[in-house]
Amino acid sequence: MKKLFTMMALIVCAVAVMGQKPVITFEKTQHDFGKINEADGRVTTVFSFKNEGMEPLVLSNVRASCGCTTPKWTREPVEPGQEGQITVTYNPNGRPGRFQKTITVTSNATEATKRLYIKGEVIPKPAKPVNAYPVQMGELSLKSNSAYFGVVKKGQVGVQEIEYANKTDHDITVELALPTKDLYIDGQATLKTLKPNETGKFILHLVTMDNDIYGPVESAVEVVVNGKAEHSDAYRINLKGEVEEDFSNLSLEQRQQAPIAEIEEPAETWSVGSGATLKKQIKIQNMGATPLMIRRVYSHDDAIKVVAPKSIKPGKKGAIKVEYKAMEGGKVLEKGDYKRQIVVLTNDPKEPKRTINLRYNVQ
Repeated sequence: MKKLFTMMALIVCAVAVMGQKPVITFEKTQHDFGKINEADGRVTTVFSFKNEGMEPLVLSNVRASCGCTTPKWTREPVEPGQEGQITVTYNPNGRPGRFQKTITVTSNATEATKRLYIKGEVIPKPAKPVNAYPVQMGELSLKSNSAYFGVVKKGQVGVQEIEYANKTDHDITVELALPTKDLYIDGQATLKTLKPNETGKFILHLVTMDNDIYGPVESAVEVVVNGKAEHSDAYRINLKGEVEEDFSNLSLEQRQQAPIAEIEEPAETWSVGSGATLKKQIKIQNMGATPLMIRRVYSHDDAIKVVAPKSIKPGKKGAIKVEYKAMEGGKVLEKGDYKRQIVVLTNDPKEPKRTINLRYNVQ
């Protein structure tokens, strides 16, 4: 009996203590913004609450589940019977579609953690009108001033198209001036006289037949508008591509008899004085049964010049001559270690492209 009396007393005391703590009640715990326009920017709602307890209510933290939602709340203690507010702002910018976010409220109330919710649907901004012809060459408007042919197999023709338009209120004439050196570039305009709002296309070709073009290529064609050649970069269409040898039609016998390029990559670091020129050789041997054709040897570094034999007979050796000038942008290089590369293209079907690493110590 005594134990029962003691337990009842403890329960009564606990209830009394609980009754003295703050009690937080909200007018609402969720808010639906409905459909809102992304273009209109941030939207805000207010969650009002009241302290129905016997002690001051203090909100220690209000945390949103997303950085797009920002809460602000009453920081000072809310006395019994008084009210406070939590203002919640949602930023819809870049967030089209439906959303639902949670705001977690932590306080010294009897229910220490409360959760509030906001939801809605963001209607995306109207898409900005796209300028389909952003490149201007005088009175001619183009979709682009560059074309990339990608990888073109030897014996094939790479094709790229660039659309153009007349956005003026009068007729204009258009034609292409092809490069005089890069004969592997061809092209024409589908419509040479354009009425207002008419469109045409430049059809551009990378021709790989009947020439010795291999590896990366860069060139340009000039656009002539109304019969006047400006001879400036602003009127050029830049062209890039890469020509690869095609081994897909080789028979089994041809592959067995094919050349094999064995290149002796330099193991040592070459020393050169700052601003000086160093000349070295890299040995290359044909370990196959038919002539090894060296299609091209090149470097992306202007300071390196390379000369190689056109072909090497089976079992024979040759040398790739490498000349390196320790300068960059017209200035001598500072002392230190440098890494450079050359690329060797051959008719070895197993490894037609070889990258050779070169190491220099500029003293």
